[in-house]
Amino acid sequence: MCTYITVTTDVDGSAKGPGGKWFRVNDAAAYYDHPVHAMAEHTLNVDLTDPSAGPGRRIALELTAGSAQRLIDAIQQALDAAPDELKAG
Repeated sequence: MCTYITVTTDVDGSAKGPGGKWFRVNDAAAYYDHPVHAMAEHTLNVDLTDPSAGPGRRIALELTAGSAQRLIDAIQQALDAAPDELKAG
């Protein structure tokens, strides 16, 4: 395993899991490593979890570096466009 760094943070949100069921997520981890499924040598991996509900409460993303950067840019643009009064928390 060659994870360079794993960055974790608290989050407050929801994710849709297998079977289309929504669940709360309150932990996020991001790390750059070999993917499990994506067809790339290395990917930015993002896990969104609810640890209190067990390992099945997890959404995992494996994105190429370019895709991850485009997602970061898209998120920033969406946040910048939203009115400040709607961005509480």
